[in-house]
Amino acid sequence: MVRIASLNINGVNRRLPNLIAWLHETEPDIVCLQELKARPADFPQDALRAAGYEAAWQGERSWNGVAILSRGRAPVVTRRRLPGEPDDVQARYVEAAVDGILVASIYLPNGNPQPGPKFDYKLRWFERLIAHAATLAATGLPVVLGGDYNVVPTDADIYPTRSWAKDALLQPQSRAAFQRLLAQGWTHALRTLHPTGPLYSYWDYKRERWPRDAGLLLDHLLLSPVLAGRLADGGVDRTVRGEASASDHAPVWITLRPEHAPRSRR
Repeated sequence: MVRIASLNINGVNRRLPNLIAWLHETEPDIVCLQELKARPADFPQDALRAAGYEAAWQGERSWNGVAILSRGRAPVVTRRRLPGEPDDVQARYVEAAVDGILVASIYLPNGNPQPGPKFDYKLRWFERLIAHAATLAATGLPVVLGGDYNVVPTDADIYPTRSWAKDALLQPQSRAAFQRLLAQGWTHALRTLHPTGPLYSYWDYKRERWPRDAGLLLDHLLLSPVLAGRLADGGVDRTVRGEASASDHAPVWITLRPEHAPRSRR
């Protein structure tokens, strides 16, 4: 089995003890990280290597930042930015090959406040992702698009509330862009495994949303068709969110059967 996870770490150096403890406990083979909040030179490469992980990363001072961790082997970087806007220097995308799987770590813009320039940037970035994802889909390769998409795809992916109605995460344009991405043939791994019921990966620090389980599903793992048939299991490591000094996100994860392994009956 191959275990692939994604986590918005919300400050990789600040949360490093939490991250390393989770890596030791769950031993994922591949991890997509977002919101590193660290310059490239400040990424904790040595500490992660000591924990058994090599990394590829794209950092940015104070904000953003993405990485791909790989257990026991070095990711082979294929792209560090999305095509489409040469002047866009925000560190939101990194792509690498790991043991025959092409993996992208994605940190889509939040887009608040909306309407406004930040929401316009979010939608432009989303269009660039859709265009690049189409190129990847056309290759027929095994691809995982993992990360914090900053989109709540449906009303089933948020606790019952109206308080987020004007938030960029729930706007019709954001949701429509996510659905157009899926329409290229990508499988939404977590919702395929858990099609109904609450499934949250983010709990805001404010208003006791974690104790109240007032969560949102923002973190997604999308699989190309050749990988979809290998999907075996997946979920959210919710307990990580409840630890001291935790990120406001919890890791999402899946396991893939080995290539050519028979599918078990559910």
